[in-house]
Amino acid sequence: MRRLAAIAGMLLMASACASPPQAEPPPPYAHPSAEPAPIATPAPPQKDACGAADLQGLIGHPRTEIPVPVQPDRQRVACTTCPVTEDYRPDRLNFFFDAGSGRIREIKCG
Repeated sequence: MRRLAAIAGMLLMASACASPPQAEPPPPYAHPSAEPAPIATPAPPQKDACGAADLQGLIGHPRTEIPVPVQPDRQRVACTTCPVTEDYRPDRLNFFFDAGSGRIREIKCG
């Protein structure tokens, strides 16, 4: 029994001195003639797809000066505290006016 314990002890000490397992080598590099994948660049956002820049002079004027006819599919008129849908459409022109004074406060796309 002592002999078995001595052998087990020697094996345990020998395994403690063993070197750790080697890590796997990194994958080989791509062939030098292979072209790198192109980098996708997003299209720059349109700055004024709805024409809001041309109408900024209306800010501060009464809402009655909003160009008529209002096209519901391309224009939206709402007060600054009114609930509106949160969908974003870059081609939609938004007129926001103050509910108390009726003055135009903001004109933007979306």
